Amino acid sequence: MRKIIQVLAAVAVISAVSPAFAQPKAETDAKDSAKVIVYYFHDSFRCYTCNNMEKYSREAVETNFKKKLASGKIEFKAVNVEEQGNEHFIKDYNLYTKSLILSLVIDGKEVKSKNLDKIWQLARNKKKFINYVTGEIKTFIKDAH
Repeated sequence: MRKIIQVLAAVAVISAVSPAFAQPKAETDAKDSAKVIVYYFHDSFRCYTCNNMEKYSREAVETNFKKKLASGKIEFKAVNVEEQGNEHFIKDYNLYTKSLILSLVIDGKEVKSKNLDKIWQLARNKKKFINYVTGEIKTFIKDAH
């Protein structure tokens, strides 16, 4: 009986570490690591319009991408570029004002980004703002699938 248990234990160990016994990886593994980060960049001075742009951007993401947000496929981050450690974003994305940037990250590396530069034109119309942001994210996120 002891021999049988030892043999079974050995088979279990071998099958756990051997590639021949490993579970096949899903074809989507490479894309499983893909995500879109929606950055709202601001500085310490926050006017009414700037606060609304962040609020509308967050609402667009939280309302229209609930499942992707919950699964980590989309993240929303409001970033103060004046805080220590965040200054690099100014150079990384050529920021000169409050901005909404979409960033496609695969395997921990950004592979593309897009500045949603029409947010200022739409800042006074919540519905158009949210529709614009939602549409841009939908188009952008196709690369993450």
